Amino acid sequence: MASCLGVYVESNTIKYAKVSKEHEKIKVEFFGVKFYDNLEKAINQIIKETYSYKTPISINLSDEIYNYFDMFAMLSNRDLSKAIKTEFEMYCNDQGYNPNVFETRFVVSKNPEDKDKLKVIHIAANKIELTKKNQVLEKYKLTKIIPVSISITNLIETRPKENYLIVNMEEMTTVTTILDENVYNIQTFQEGSQEFLRKINLKENSFSKAYEICKNTTIYTAEGKNLQEEEIGYLEDIMPTLYTIVGNVRKIINEREERIKKVYLTGTAALINNIDLYFQEYLGEVECEILKPYFINTRQEISIQDYIEVNSAISLALTGVGQGIQGINFKKQTLKERIPDWLKIEVNSNKEKKGKLATSGWFTNDLGEKLDKTEISLLRTVVGLMILFAVYSGFAILLQNQMKEKKQQAQGSIDNTNTQIQLADDDKTKIDSSKNDYTKMIQNLQDLNDRLIDANKTRDAIPNLLNRIMYIIPENVQITSIQNTTRTHVAIEAQSNKYEQLGMFKAKLDTEMFLTDVISTSGKQENNVIKVKIEGDLP
Repeated sequence: MASCLGVYVESNTIKYAKVSKEHEKIKVEFFGVKFYDNLEKAINQIIKETYSYKTPISINLSDEIYNYFDMFAMLSNRDLSKAIKTEFEMYCNDQGYNPNVFETRFVVSKNPEDKDKLKVIHIAANKIELTKKNQVLEKYKLTKIIPVSISITNLIETRPKENYLIVNMEEMTTVTTILDENVYNIQTFQEGSQEFLRKINLKENSFSKAYEICKNTTIYTAEGKNLQEEEIGYLEDIMPTLYTIVGNVRKIINEREERIKKVYLTGTAALINNIDLYFQEYLGEVECEILKPYFINTRQEISIQDYIEVNSAISLALTGVGQGIQGINFKKQTLKERIPDWLKIEVNSNKEKKGKLATSGWFTNDLGEKLDKTEISLLRTVVGLMILFAVYSGFAILLQNQMKEKKQQAQGSIDNTNTQIQLADDDKTKIDSSKNDYTKMIQNLQDLNDRLIDANKTRDAIPNLLNRIMYIIPENVQITSIQNTTRTHVAIEAQSNKYEQLGMFKAKLDTEMFLTDVISTSGKQENNVIKVKIEGDLP
């Protein structure tokens, strides 16, 4: 009979469930919720209460990163793994991450939108956080670290051609989309139970009391009764978060072309009374239901709500006993864990058992006589050396095969990288060529624009200047010629019978900013008429 202890850890809370499985019969032996200040101490208490000193333990992954890649369905497993790794490295490069700090796993499913492609859900976790989880449980038998967004699917029975959403409203909210019995999409939202539990905790100064208040809170629908002041106070803390969550769920449903048959609600927020009715009001025709583990007998004495409270932990334990998707374990096996049981030698210090073993007929010579101590010692040494040689040979072959495989993968990556570099160089050449063409076009447009500006600026310059000059020109001064010689440069020929009148005219043009950089000739007198040429630039 297989058994596993599922442990779901949040910032202030631990949910746990010990599950056993014999053939197809599943039983939840222990379960509960603990609030903690010291995580390691709380884990030790759970291990003691559930008698799980040697029981395999499955714990949730934290702060994982989800990415989605589309891959060609005809790729071999090896090529698919290489392509996914390349895609993730490109993502890390875009985000400025070091891909070596992540441990990664992925889930592959059919792509209903394109039959020639596969949909890959890629999951990455920080290696430092994984090490911390291993350290907390290093004294016990930690065997699996699983994203609960995947394990939660163990709690429902799906049918072909039917689509579901599982909305797990724990500390954060995860929405797992299942299309035709395949996990197709996982979306995470910061809004979750932690948001309103923190607000209630500020009022009650007790996280455990805030948790109980959440469980005892009732949401009243549009036709509900008038609320008491205390109920309104807590609902004011809870409802904004639920409203955001249901809005996100409705958006997911509306964006899918496939019809969603049912929405399952689970997690801490699912313990709020009537939350399924609240979701039903907003989601219309899509059926909403509190997620009850499919194998739980509703006739038993324990309340179904007690099981629902620890759904996340139960789902982790089910993965530990072989249910659901098995390729997403982030717990690396140690060398000791990889050695088969038949190679492990149990050292027993009990003298009575040693004596029974010695007289059981195992240690006799060819004549049927018992071996002496020296012969037994030599026999044990030979057996030990044989086992050591077998283990060494097995690991040598394993390492050689792995090195060969890694070398092939490295060469494949090098070839793929060189191909990508060549494509990038070709693209760069095309871009540089296009850049030169665009630079010339921009310069031509700029020149044309400058000419248009100058034309517009000088088109009415002379009429406007004459119109202004008429108000300042002295009475005895006559303008015989005015020209816009180049761009903004103007040349004026004027005459008068008095020098001072011409000087006054020039001064007014300069001081009143009719023209800038004003200069004039010294003047030439003919038949008592003095002629000058005044030049300047339009301001």
